[in-house]
Amino acid sequence: MSVLVDFSIFPVGQAEHLSPYVASVVELIADSGYNYQLTAMGTLFETDALGEALTLIERAYALLAAAGCKRVYATVKLDIREGPSGRLTRKTAAVEARLSQG
Repeated sequence: MSVLVDFSIFPVGQAEHLSPYVASVVELIADSGYNYQLTAMGTLFETDALGEALTLIERAYALLAAAGCKRVYATVKLDIREGPSGRLTRKTAAVEARLSQG
C-alpha cells in the first residue's frame, strides 16, 4: 500500500513568522524516515499504511502543543492506493517526462 499525504500544519495566534514551527514539523517528518518533499504551501510525504500517516500527523500536532501552541490549524489530503510505494517521486517524474516530450 502507498499513502501519499499533502499536509500543512501551523499554530494560529503564536507569532507573525511561523517558519520555526514549520521547520520543527518538517524535521520530525525527515527524522521519521519517510520520503517527503517540502513545498511552499506544505509538505508531501509517503507511508506504507494509513495508520502510519495518521500517527505522524498526530506526532506533528503533539510537537506544536508541547511548544505551547494553544490553537493549531491543519489541512490534510490523502491518496491511498494498493500497490508499491514510491509514488511520491514516480507521479512527478511521469508528468515531467510528458513535459519534455512537448
